Amino acid sequence: MSAEDLAGRIEQALAERQIDFTRKEESGRDSAHFVVELPGEKKLKTVALLSVGEHGVRVEAFVCRHADENHEGVYRYLLRRNRRLYGVAYTLDDAGDIYLTGRFAVETFDDAELDRVLGQVLEAADADFNVLLELGFSESIRREFDWRVARGESLANLVPFQHLLPEFPQD
Repeated sequence: MSAEDLAGRIEQALAERQIDFTRKEESGRDSAHFVVELPGEKKLKTVALLSVGEHGVRVEAFVCRHADENHEGVYRYLLRRNRRLYGVAYTLDDAGDIYLTGRFAVETFDDAELDRVLGQVLEAADADFNVLLELGFSESIRREFDWRVARGESLANLVPFQHLLPEFPQD
């Protein structure tokens, strides 16, 4: 199958599944790029980029910015998590931001593979998001909590981290 045929099939599959996406045409060696928005629960939205080239499809999804603290703990978690992921792996960019990336041969990338890969990206980004925040941003969470309490702001989005905050109101 040609890269252009595969790009058409990916577009059709995304539309059939009612997944929000934008298609960008040829850029460099790639015949098409798809910016896909995957809705989550803990991480409200994961944006994935599918780049279809002559020989393969590249998947890349931003998960979290670089950790403020506990880098060793964050990296250990990511490396251990990589052992259980299908088709993608955690990687870092030059700034240390955390991504999920993968590459697939054009010949093997069909609708079922698209489902598996996007499902894995969503599951990993969503399931690991709060863990990564807890490991790499606990001081920021503490400061956010203190700021919200001092100003009488809602603590709703800090509920998943209440175990880190002993003075969290138990209503």
